[in-house]
Amino acid sequence: MKATLDRYFHISERGSTIGTELRAGTVSFFAMAYIILLNPLILGTSPDAEGYTLGVPQVAAATALVAGVMSIAFGAIAKYPFAMAAGLGMNTFVAVSMVATSGLTWQEAMGLVVIEGLIIVLLAVSGFRTAVFDAIPQPMKAAMGVGIGMFIAMIGFVDGGFVTRVPDAAQTTVPVGLGINGSIATWPAVVFVIGLIVCAFMVIRNVPGGLFIAIILNTVIAFIVQALTDSEDWGMAAPEAPDGLGGLPDLSIVGDVNLVGAFANIGVISTVLLIFTLLLTNFFDAMGTMTGLGKQAKLVDDNGNLPGMKKALVVEGAGAVAGGLGSASSNTVFADSSAGIADGARTGLANIMTGLLFIAAMFFTPLYEIVPIEAAAPVLVIVGVMMAAQLTDIPWTRMEVAIPAFLTIVVMPFTYSIANGIGVGFITFALMSTFAGKAKQVHWIMWLLAGLFVIYFGIDPISEAIG
Repeated sequence: MKATLDRYFHISERGSTIGTELRAGTVSFFAMAYIILLNPLILGTSPDAEGYTLGVPQVAAATALVAGVMSIAFGAIAKYPFAMAAGLGMNTFVAVSMVATSGLTWQEAMGLVVIEGLIIVLLAVSGFRTAVFDAIPQPMKAAMGVGIGMFIAMIGFVDGGFVTRVPDAAQTTVPVGLGINGSIATWPAVVFVIGLIVCAFMVIRNVPGGLFIAIILNTVIAFIVQALTDSEDWGMAAPEAPDGLGGLPDLSIVGDVNLVGAFANIGVISTVLLIFTLLLTNFFDAMGTMTGLGKQAKLVDDNGNLPGMKKALVVEGAGAVAGGLGSASSNTVFADSSAGIADGARTGLANIMTGLLFIAAMFFTPLYEIVPIEAAAPVLVIVGVMMAAQLTDIPWTRMEVAIPAFLTIVVMPFTYSIANGIGVGFITFALMSTFAGKAKQVHWIMWLLAGLFVIYFGIDPISEAIG
């Protein structure tokens, strides 16, 4: 059995072990488990134009189901340790832009997610998505990896309460601040700081399974702090023993979609624009994330490409279809699975473990709340440090490359969007290359993508102009 697993997943070939993969897959799950709590808050609480609400327990169950199935599928077929779950940003777009603003029903909105996913799959099967990867210059791929690292670190800081949004009423030009009024004023934020120190110790001392051990230690610390302080400031769920072990999941919203209703509801042009926005966001979020994770795991070739990329992209595209059919929003490669890679994951076996834990979470709903987000968030900051190593792959003395690379890196965390960073980077890369007299050296696909992103960033005024 061990020999079969080793051959199929190339475990020894990639310098890993079965034990390492299973442990690291568990780390990925705990770093990603917050999506089971967060996605229902985004999708499950708001009524559509007909007053229908998906429901928090229903979305939680669907979120765990689709994440589990797609993580297992990606691990078994693509054989990479890139776990999948409902994409942050895309779920907000579905809830706000498609349902609350455009007036679609939840069934119609999820139908468009399915259509967008089918287009993504066709683009992957045709080889176009692979061609896009090949057309991106190596320094820009490095910038995407660093940007994702900064984005992941920002998520860690925000989830841990170390960085907070400054209210507009503060009359300040500073959008975010340290803790509360410049102080670490909550016990969960203290747990995050202690957890970051624990994680740093583990990686500096090269402790085997250090980040997994750190999450366990951080959780124990969180339980002790909560027992002593009874804090109400935890980001997702307070670290408390669950009241029960759960029960059968409510999967009533799975399959409840309407593929054509949106066209009649809001018109063909408006519907196509919504699909285009979903498509571009999903396309480049996944592309950037896989590039960054592949480089972090040292699985890419000399050109920064993953072997067998076409197969991986087809499975990733299927995540959008599955997410729409499950009413959980488009599922994509999840940047937070970098936590498992940091703990040693190198193969799809780690994904199998992550996916099985997501499936188990459907039945043992309270158990994933045991690890508070503040205990897992420090791992994301450490991941950001690791991914920043790719800065050395960027020729900073060549300004026509340095400017778009820098903008790619900073726009991702500042706008909380991988796609935004890639879009700004592609547009400026085309412009800066032209300024340097190297326009003919830019691949035609890069010019095409730059033009598409110009449309993407101007989608609201374009929609208003069309009416």
